[in-house]
Amino acid sequence: MNKAELVAAVAAKAEISKVAAAKAVEAVIDAAAEALKKGENVQLIGFGTLAVAHKAARKGINPATKQVINIPAKKVVKFRPGAKLAL
Repeated sequence: MNKAELVAAVAAKAEISKVAAAKAVEAVIDAAAEALKKGENVQLIGFGTLAVAHKAARKGINPATKQVINIPAKKVVKFRPGAKLAL
């Protein structure tokens, strides 16, 4: 499912226009992104949790040249699914 399909599904389930659904989806994405940038977790009960994790610096290998390279430390977003997503 891509973003357009998600907007269409939200519009159908909530019985609202696609324009309103698109604004709602964008608002949720923007709010989640802002919270994650602040280092906060985004917990949607039943759906899952988005959390910021720290990946330490490490060494890697360039597959083209086989040279060892340094990969810097960085922050990544991790997702833990909630109970409603169990298949």
